[in-house]
Amino acid sequence: MKAAELRNRDKDQLRKDLAEGSKELMQLRFQKATGALENSAQLARVKRDVARIRTVLGEQQRASAATAKPAAAAPAAAPAETSASSEEG
Repeated sequence: MKAAELRNRDKDQLRKDLAEGSKELMQLRFQKATGALENSAQLARVKRDVARIRTVLGEQQRASAATAKPAAAAPAAAPAETSASSEEG
């Protein structure tokens, strides 16, 4: 699965793919532990696919957060304390 293909999918489909990939990864790890895994390259392929899905989901979340909060990019300055108030007390 290529990242370009994943970027064309919506968040719900990506979450579904992530759940399926995580489940498949768990099954492959179990097969490896029991010695039943015939194709060890499949384990690496699924791990990479899950990582790609997580990366694309993160990109989409950051992109939506950046467009939703354009004013939040510049933080407001905190009020400065006066030296007189810190010396009292």
